[in-house]
Amino acid sequence: MKTEVYSWRLSGELKSDLERQARLRKLPVSSVLETAVRDWLKRSGVDGSEDEGQRRLHKMASECFGVLASGNRRRAETARDAMRQRLRRRHGC
Repeated sequence: MKTEVYSWRLSGELKSDLERQARLRKLPVSSVLETAVRDWLKRSGVDGSEDEGQRRLHKMASECFGVLASGNRRRAETARDAMRQRLRRRHGC
């Protein structure tokens, strides 16, 4: 839901062009403006949903996917028992 308001001044010519494009596309002026701003942000390298640091983290994490594959399909189910056995062997408990 849109809750924020932003306003600015523009030339009469630009306002007329904007309203004409909105009429031609059968859209509200606000939708045309939102589309234009989103396109500009995308071209500028600004992504509202994810910043550059987040993209870097995702890339680094993706390099680790599958690294722990053991071939044991029930590994998650048996992890507790496997860990207890290892601790017993290591510490003689």
